[in-house]
Amino acid sequence: MCANYKPLTIEQAKQLELPLIPFEYADEVYPSYKTPLLFKSEQGLEWREVLFGLVPKWSEDTNITKHTYNARHETVFQKPSFQEAASKCKFGVIPVSEFYESKYIDHKPQRWGVRRKDGKGFFIAALYEIRKLNDQIIRSATMLTMDAIDHPMMKDFHEPGDVKRSVVVVPHDRLDEWLSLIQPNQLFDFMQGFPVEEFECSYVPKAKIEKITPQLNMFDAF
Repeated sequence: MCANYKPLTIEQAKQLELPLIPFEYADEVYPSYKTPLLFKSEQGLEWREVLFGLVPKWSEDTNITKHTYNARHETVFQKPSFQEAASKCKFGVIPVSEFYESKYIDHKPQRWGVRRKDGKGFFIAALYEIRKLNDQIIRSATMLTMDAIDHPMMKDFHEPGDVKRSVVVVPHDRLDEWLSLIQPNQLFDFMQGFPVEEFECSYVPKAKIEKITPQLNMFDAF
């Protein structure tokens, strides 16, 4: 599963000839953070600022985002959190420059980043929802995932065992097709592992934040 990623940069958006993103967003995203989502309306491609983690219409608050940032595509039509969005074809993409997964080395998790070799941004398949909560419009989204036990790259991530998951990368040349789906079951046509020859991964430790501890200067006391 993916709980941490870097949204695409402004330069990457220009490179992909996407509309200008009309709002600021964090350099790195975690569940419950706000992030750019791309979808298609009657006017064409549009951006929306959404919470990373889907907030279904029955939820009483947004705390659920900490549990709904990924959705197994195999069960989206059964899970209460996702079934309405999936059945109504609320398909979008979360464009990223890099996403992070845990790779276990000597039984210890390390943070590894996955990115395109050519440096371009890429599209992760998403479901989105829009609703009112206490008279406030809440927009939110989740990343769709698939089985990755046989994927040459993604099978090496996550805890040792038989359960391996991967986000679903929508190919650049199929973006319009994905965003235009009108039959819910058509999503299964996109549940394929990304071409490993176009991607690379490496160890990316989290940047350490130095805590500045005020120290009493003995001479300041006099």
